[in-house]
Amino acid sequence: MAENSFSDGVPTETADAAKSTGSPEKLSDQVMQNPQVLAALQERLDSASHTPSSYIETLPRAVKRRISALKQLQVRCAHIEAKFYEEVHDLERKYAALYQPLFDKRREFITGDVEPTDAESEWHSDSEEEDKLAGDMKSKLAVEEDAAAEEPSPRGIPEFWFTIFRNVDMLSELVREYDEPILKHLQDIKVKFSDAGQPMSFVLEFHFEPNDYFTNSVLTKTYKMKSEPDKADPFSFEGPEIVDCDGCTIDWKRGKNVTVKTIKKKQKHKGRGTVRTITKQVPNESFFNFFNPLKASGDGESLDEDSEFTLASDFEIGHFFRERIVPRAVLYFTGEAIEDDENFEEDEEGEEEELEGDEEGGEDDDVDVTPKKEPSQPAECKQQ
Repeated sequence: MAENSFSDGVPTETADAAKSTGSPEKLSDQVMQNPQVLAALQERLDSASHTPSSYIETLPRAVKRRISALKQLQVRCAHIEAKFYEEVHDLERKYAALYQPLFDKRREFITGDVEPTDAESEWHSDSEEEDKLAGDMKSKLAVEEDAAAEEPSPRGIPEFWFTIFRNVDMLSELVREYDEPILKHLQDIKVKFSDAGQPMSFVLEFHFEPNDYFTNSVLTKTYKMKSEPDKADPFSFEGPEIVDCDGCTIDWKRGKNVTVKTIKKKQKHKGRGTVRTITKQVPNESFFNFFNPLKASGDGESLDEDSEFTLASDFEIGHFFRERIVPRAVLYFTGEAIEDDENFEEDEEGEEEELEGDEEGGEDDDVDVTPKKEPSQPAECKQQ
């Protein structure tokens, strides 16, 4: 019996028989039921580059049609997921109200408005070293504590929030030396969520005690969020994202604005040749530029690469304040939260190295791995 000839990987006999059906669906079914066709298709797949897109292109039209139907289902899933995150935002708002009394008490302890009771200040350390201190050492410590008790006690916890800025690399990189005296007046940071029925957003409130730099008691930063799939790329949806932010106007006292600096510049008259010196103000690097953010382009024009990076960094900082700094402030003040973050990253990398070793043959040789450390409003602000 003569061998079947092939045209583009499909046996001629099968193709001719299928043409008589006049139906694309029946053609696809007959083709996929023929073992010779399947073998030819497999051979073409093996010779093609093994990428997802190249594989999809080789599939019959009927299969591609079903894949399109799956994509429609996936888009519907993305919209349901968006609704899920909207309800999560409602839950965040509900529990924020439960957290707030505790955060208010935290502020009172920090500022010294209220002194914690003995029961509130009792905390048992897990340190074994402390438990092993010799009796004479404990006595010495008791004497030192008595001497310290005679010294005047500072009010509250001095420089609490400023210390957090100094401890966290993401924040300390933004702070300049001339920002530090101002940040020492920071008394509290709060997160406020948008009301029910309003567009999804959250506000960071920075509460300051009276100071020599500006008259505002509260500086605000509003982050606008979106929880819906992009019409142009619905499969990229991974939950709510920050899409824009608004700052506030800082009412600086005369000569105290650290976000600008005064420079002198010489100008020469083109006709007379005379030279004059003028002074002008130019932008200056400062943490307080945080309240005058770059705006996301809303007119369809794309931002340049540097602006995109600046905006993404701003969004990341806002998210970090909301998710980590404000809820766990005391642990960032003591540094415990920072140590936990670093240990978690090291454990992840260590586990990855161990799994790679198992795949390569499960050798017992020790491998030195150096973990990579990541680089590091009662009085509303006036809106411009």
